Amino acid sequence: MPLEATRIIAIRHGETDWNADTRIQGHTDIPLNAHGRWQAQCLTQALADEPLQAVYASDLGRAVETAAAFAQAAGLPVQREPGLRERRFGCFEGLRFDEIEQRWPEDSLRWRRRDPDFGPEGGETLRAFYDRCVTAAAQLAARHPGQSIALVSHGGVLDCLYRAATRLDLQAPRTWQVGNAAVNRLLHTPQGFMLVGWSDDMHLARPALDEPA
Repeated sequence: MPLEATRIIAIRHGETDWNADTRIQGHTDIPLNAHGRWQAQCLTQALADEPLQAVYASDLGRAVETAAAFAQAAGLPVQREPGLRERRFGCFEGLRFDEIEQRWPEDSLRWRRRDPDFGPEGGETLRAFYDRCVTAAAQLAARHPGQSIALVSHGGVLDCLYRAATRLDLQAPRTWQVGNAAVNRLLHTPQGFMLVGWSDDMHLARPALDEPA
């Protein structure tokens, strides 16, 4: 491993009620639900032996709350980074996929086709979102050469980081998971991101913590 490589644990926040109801959240600040809080506690056990030097999170509450439990256990503050926010979806926020398709069928089609230059009214284009979140993650990683950090963010951000690490085009269909509270591992060097491991959710199957009903 190059000495200057930063080891990154990238995590999507725990579940929210809008996740469970398949509603688009974007920048809308929806808190974790009971299941999401349980997932966050599971992360504390899963990351207990990780030699983390820093924990960064999107400044949206669902990401901060997910990061807080394992950061506190590691004796680290949660450093909030707006650049790690989910894509801003404007008029799509608060709606389910079927509702968006009914209201704006042409926009829905451009969205589903991953048109890099499409953005909902009041929202970000896919290209601008990718540039924003991947740049933010790279800048954070560059502060910690040779160290390990955690980035707690959102599904869209994790998708972009996977593409950056595997050199996949923005319009390539997604064939990988971005599950709530799963552990994903990357390296970052001055040459960019590299994929190490993805979508480890074994900690969410452990019976050590009682899952809420």
